[in-house]
Amino acid sequence: MKTIADLLHEHPFFQGLAESDLQFLASCGENCIYHKGDYLARENSQANHFFLIRSGRVAVETFVPNRGPLCLLTLHGGDIFGWSWLFPPYISAFDARAMEDVRSLRLGGECLRNKCEQEPKLGFELMKRFARIATERLQSARIQLLDIYGPDHQGHST
Repeated sequence: MKTIADLLHEHPFFQGLAESDLQFLASCGENCIYHKGDYLARENSQANHFFLIRSGRVAVETFVPNRGPLCLLTLHGGDIFGWSWLFPPYISAFDARAMEDVRSLRLGGECLRNKCEQEPKLGFELMKRFARIATERLQSARIQLLDIYGPDHQGHST
């Protein structure tokens, strides 16, 4: 049976980290299964966890008044969800809903914050990884907005 450290080692987010760092972080994690329709996180609720998606699909959604939930992004095995645990006031910005059975590692936000305080070099390494993913997702959102609001969608031809 694989340990949490083994599962961290296998996940792309943690590739390249020293084995001692993975062992250090493993105590913050637990292996979780979410079934179709389950929420990993809810918008405007306490953000206490960071999720490493191992398998399955997760819809990242926001609620739009008079329209309902709007899927902004679909996550798959190898993706991560949640960095709101890292920044006060620790409130989730989005819903995360399992679109099918999802296997994930769930790491406790407070535990991770404490580990980062104890080992600032590791904390900085994790921050760089979160910043890279946040930048990639912002770029992707920008491209989606350009596609939605581009000339072809405003009644203009190209």
